[in-house]
Amino acid sequence: SLQDQFDNLEKHTQWGIDVLEKYIKFVKERTEIELSYAKQLRNLSKKYQPKKNSKEEEEYRYTSTRAFLATLNEMNDYAGQHEVISENMTSLITGELTRYVQELKQERKSHFHDGRKAQQHIETCWKQLEASKKRFERDCKEADRAQQYFEKMDADINVTKADVEKARQQAQLRHQMAEDSKAEYSSTLQKFNSEQHDHFFTHIPSIFQKIQEMEERRIVRIGESMKTFAEVDRQVIPIIGKCLDEITKAAESIDHKNDSQMVIEAFKSGFEPPGDVDFEDFTQPMKRTVSESSLSNSRGDGKSELKFGSKSKGKLWPFIKKNKLMSLLTSPHQPPPPPPASASPSAVPNGPQSPKQQKEPLSHRFNEFMTSKPKIHCFRSLKRGGAGPEDFSNLPPEQRRKKLQQKVDELNKDIQKEMDQRDALTKMKDVYIKNPQMGDAASVDHRLAELGQNIEKLRLEVQKFEGWLAEVEGRLPARTDQARRQSGLYEGQNTAAVNSCAQDRESPDGSYTEEQSQETEMKVPATDFDDEFDDEEPLPTIGTCKALYTFEGQNEGTISVAEGEMLYVIEEDKGDGWTRIRRNEDEEGYVPTSYVEVYLDKNAK
Repeated sequence: SLQDQFDNLEKHTQWGIDVLEKYIKFVKERTEIELSYAKQLRNLSKKYQPKKNSKEEEEYRYTSTRAFLATLNEMNDYAGQHEVISENMTSLITGELTRYVQELKQERKSHFHDGRKAQQHIETCWKQLEASKKRFERDCKEADRAQQYFEKMDADINVTKADVEKARQQAQLRHQMAEDSKAEYSSTLQKFNSEQHDHFFTHIPSIFQKIQEMEERRIVRIGESMKTFAEVDRQVIPIIGKCLDEITKAAESIDHKNDSQMVIEAFKSGFEPPGDVDFEDFTQPMKRTVSESSLSNSRGDGKSELKFGSKSKGKLWPFIKKNKLMSLLTSPHQPPPPPPASASPSAVPNGPQSPKQQKEPLSHRFNEFMTSKPKIHCFRSLKRGGAGPEDFSNLPPEQRRKKLQQKVDELNKDIQKEMDQRDALTKMKDVYIKNPQMGDAASVDHRLAELGQNIEKLRLEVQKFEGWLAEVEGRLPARTDQARRQSGLYEGQNTAAVNSCAQDRESPDGSYTEEQSQETEMKVPATDFDDEFDDEEPLPTIGTCKALYTFEGQNEGTISVAEGEMLYVIEEDKGDGWTRIRRNEDEEGYVPTSYVEVYLDKNAK
């Protein structure tokens, strides 16, 4: 029936709206996924960005790490395109379809309301026709019964004329009512047929056509939305492609030769390679005495065979840690600081065979050097990661040159800033002089004086560092004693903490200085010193130790050990947390006492 068709159409169109709403929900969830993905990509890019003022930032000078940084930046842009996808899908699909669904529901409601109204109208017309038909049928039956009664009365001779006439009038009245009902029924029938024709051939087809058009528009609209869904994604593909191209370009820009050269430049020391080691002839009978101080033994034998120019020892590479004290006194340009726990006077005792050391000034000075606590404390602070010397003399030559050049550049920048401020204040003062109502010109004089003093101090600093830089680069000869004293004056003017340390350590040219009178004492003939250390006996072992942990001995005076390694102990912990150990004849140094388990020899002295 027609009503069944309406019900079917109503269910189908509702299903179509449900499909549309389901698609809207799908697109909305897709946009949420895009936003979440973009957020995760941005967080990922941010997580691996170098932190400001950190060691990581310095690492990004290499082409490989710069390429990685470019990749992170492009991933950030890549995430931005996914945000664009989400925004466009929300505005072009989700928003539009949501509004369209509301309009579609209203249109569908209107069409089915018109259909129900037309159906109700035709049903009303049909009821009117049925009523007219029943009335006509009833009137016809009544007229027929009245006619039969009249004929019966007219045939009966016993009935009066008045009764016959009354029956005849009644029959005529019923016939007239039947004719009126017939005319009404005919009119109602004709009207119903017309209404029915219009209903089935005009109204209902029109409503069905509108519903069909509405449904087709819905299907077309969801198809267009699906095209938009793909087009929104396609629009960002070129930009995403550019991001990927930039990542590829960054990867292709990696220069392994350049990176390796930068590493070489960063860690180049400037040390000369060691010379050949001379042959030591042990076939000659040698009389050696066991002592913990070879210097005292040499003095005790009354020998004067000291030579600064010893070839075999003088050519040892600075990285070889055979004798730290000798290195301190014989390497003026690169004196390694003493070990963290330098020997106390008891650590270098005079053996029973050692005579008094007052016979030679050098021995006296060397003893003072070993027992000078301010110096030991200062060197220890340098050794264990404290502030380094102001002239960077604890660094290899090439690294020292770079540090000095960097310091000179920084000071020149500071001078330029101060000069810019001074120029600005000078202009302001000129304006105040020309226009007193704008301000007092004398108010900037104090600040100008301060800037002048700051500039002068910075220039003195630049001269000092440029002098050290010139020495390293070989542009100037080694400094004289006067230059050393002037350097000490600069240190006293600028940094009291460095001064307290620098007074007892090396001067900027690498020589160790204390006072002028002491410098004179240190000047001994070059032929009387080096052989003293050449003949030095190594310290005897007093036990063994096992490394509990791996220790990277990066500071001068320390030694690297691996976990589980067995080594010889040559000096116990003096209370500062360091133990002196030996691996072989040429490798010895200090390790933290907590890193090793010591087994002392009970018979050792």
